[in-house]
Amino acid sequence: MAQVGLPGDNSRFDYESLDPDRDLLFIAHLGAEEVIEVDVRANRVMRTIDGLPGVHGVLVVPARQRVYATATDADEMVTIDETTGKVLHRSRTGDYPDGLAYDPVHGTVWTTNESGGSETVIDADTGKVRGAVEVGGEAGNVAYDPAARRMLVAVQTRNDLAVIDPATLNVTRRVPLPGCEHDHGLALAPADRLAFVACDGNARLLTVDLTAFRVTGSEKVGQDPDVLAYDPNARRLYVASESGWVTVADVRDRHLIDTSSAHLAEDAHVVAVDPITHRSYFPIPHGSDDHAAVLVYRNAPSR
Repeated sequence: MAQVGLPGDNSRFDYESLDPDRDLLFIAHLGAEEVIEVDVRANRVMRTIDGLPGVHGVLVVPARQRVYATATDADEMVTIDETTGKVLHRSRTGDYPDGLAYDPVHGTVWTTNESGGSETVIDADTGKVRGAVEVGGEAGNVAYDPAARRMLVAVQTRNDLAVIDPATLNVTRRVPLPGCEHDHGLALAPADRLAFVACDGNARLLTVDLTAFRVTGSEKVGQDPDVLAYDPNARRLYVASESGWVTVADVRDRHLIDTSSAHLAEDAHVVAVDPITHRSYFPIPHGSDDHAAVLVYRNAPSR
């Protein structure tokens, strides 16, 4: 395990996103209202991008050389030039924008408006709002399914997944999630036609078959699971939780196997994974010297 020191105070971090082609990791430092850019090859901070009040979500889209961030306290999505760090656009969203997903077919970025119960659909180039989708309850995370070309949204006050057609912006199906309380985290394994849903109300991780649209597995994870990351090449899932416990599991024959957990650090609730090097990254407010840091594991934390 390596550790990279981060600037700023010991306030909360939120989402992070990796550009594996450029070895750049973008971390939302919510409490400092900035995104931190880290060169993960050189293990050093490149710059900070400030002026992002209450920043939660961050998403880098390498094909566009753009970084998108939700300035939650301003109800905005901010478009940033990945090369220069310059803010290009500020787009209005619904109430409390949180997570983000990119639709490459329609060239849009979707923001999950948690308390607003909606998705705002924004042009990835111009920052223009193209539309919005009401999901029928408080919204958790959103993910793009490239195989079926549809969006999935965790609707955490309904305990279901909303399936949305991005062409018509209509909810076409709802997938019940029995055994789940407050589904928030969401990650996909498109090649295996699976979705993974973290239920922060009862610390469960559900596996959902995206062909049959039903729950096929349920696992116990750390208390208050939050961010999920999936390594498609290693076929390995990471579940980070507010309690600092990280659960790791491998996907074989469309099921999770070899599930195990380790306690990393308090507030280690965020994870990103590099599908090329298989390194995993966990930003935390208090590293070994009590300063903010990102923990770097070459594969998975000790299992």
